[in-house]
Amino acid sequence: MEPNNYAYPLQEDWSTADIVAVTTLYQRVEDAYELSQGVASADLLTAYRAFQEVVPKKFEEKQLDKAFEEAAGYSIYRTMKRARQENGQIKMKGQA
Repeated sequence: MEPNNYAYPLQEDWSTADIVAVTTLYQRVEDAYELSQGVASADLLTAYRAFQEVVPKKFEEKQLDKAFEEAAGYSIYRTMKRARQENGQIKMKGQA
């Protein structure tokens, strides 16, 4: 797997812990698209709950999802929708 050639959408006023929580979700979503085995739905849901502690407002979440999808080609929304619907490994198909 080659390194990402894009920057994660982050806010300047976030603490280090906030950045870790948000980037962990971004990484789990990437794993769902990039890893041959995908990622466990439980890991996605755990990362998403931590993300929501940092980004509690839906409109901000949508803005970050859009920015992440433009940068990475991966949808947080679609990935999390699948993780809520299915147990086990989540393997997404799409860009990249």
